[in-house]
Amino acid sequence: MNQTVGAAAATSFDTPAQTAARSRIQSIDALRGLAMLLMLVDHAREFFFLHAQVSDPMDVNEVTPALYLSRLAAHLCAPVFVALTGLSAWLYGAQRSRADVSAFLFKRGLFLVVLELTLVSFAWTFALPPEKLYLQVIWVIGLSMIALAALVHLPRAVLVALGLAIVLGHNLLDTVAPDEFGYIAWTIVHDRGLIDLPLGITAQTSYPLLPWIGVIALGYSVGPWFAKDRDSGSRQRLLCALGIGLLVGFAALRAMNGYGEPVAWQASESVLRTAMSFFNLTKYPPSADFVLFTLGIGTLLLAALERVPTTATGTLAIFGGAPLFFYLLHLYVLHLLNLGALYYAGANQASLFSVPNMGYVWLIAILLTPPLGLACAWFGRLKRRSPQPWMRYL
Repeated sequence: MNQTVGAAAATSFDTPAQTAARSRIQSIDALRGLAMLLMLVDHAREFFFLHAQVSDPMDVNEVTPALYLSRLAAHLCAPVFVALTGLSAWLYGAQRSRADVSAFLFKRGLFLVVLELTLVSFAWTFALPPEKLYLQVIWVIGLSMIALAALVHLPRAVLVALGLAIVLGHNLLDTVAPDEFGYIAWTIVHDRGLIDLPLGITAQTSYPLLPWIGVIALGYSVGPWFAKDRDSGSRQRLLCALGIGLLVGFAALRAMNGYGEPVAWQASESVLRTAMSFFNLTKYPPSADFVLFTLGIGTLLLAALERVPTTATGTLAIFGGAPLFFYLLHLYVLHLLNLGALYYAGANQASLFSVPNMGYVWLIAILLTPPLGLACAWFGRLKRRSPQPWMRYL
């Protein structure tokens, strides 16, 4: 792609400081891009693997290893998105006042909430009015940004402590019934459920908010490691130490088979099924084990991607440089492609077209990657050239 070639040409004339700065930023976009491609596979599954839809695609007793491993890889997406949103907020505010950062976070967060309720929701259902609104990752990123708009005024040490307390401690609230706190408020904050809206519409809080506030706060807190004057070697050592620490914490907590994950793991005669049970972690809301595991892997990937030459991570960075555009585009493309396949197959009685196995799902995602990448590259260039302030929100 042209952008990658341009990056390679520019890099050959960079000073060491410029190369380090480029790697620092591109590694963030590359990690985000990797997560988005894993998300593409997972959403292709949701649109094209309907005959195998189960209540939990991680259920050891119901699913094949191929489905399980595809879903496990996709678990990385939401924590990476939310944590990098916090990190990007710090980078945005590095040369700005906290008041400016707070205002931007609040406005963009509100924009994302509205987007979830409109264009994103319609992309999933193609129904007007919809019978159900799914309040998913864009919704929770928006609300997390609104929360972070207030939290940025706290000292960094307090923010770290608060983030850790939320991530590690919110499972203590699992026994609280929604009616004890106020059903609507608690369903939004911590307990996945349905909310009745006017006109016979219901909303499902697929992503309860509270744990994600902890994740975005921690992402913002590591921002100083990415300051322009920070030595890249020390940053990578810190990221590696943090990633290993998170994974060690996950392994210790999960091995105890108690607090930190509502679903206990069980040993079986099959080593594979035992491992599948061990890594069957709760995402809605994300358990402490889920966050430790996914952020541990994400942090190590972030350190590793900064060590990779920018010419090698350029393609991933193209996707990560236009995340919201990619998110909207891939949902509409998947839905329209499915309806086209349904029409071509003449299956007029079905609501969506289904493929026979996960190999086809991965093939669909692979075939869609190049055209979606070209579209993201085009939009990235458009965004960089545009003088319009509102383009910052996309």
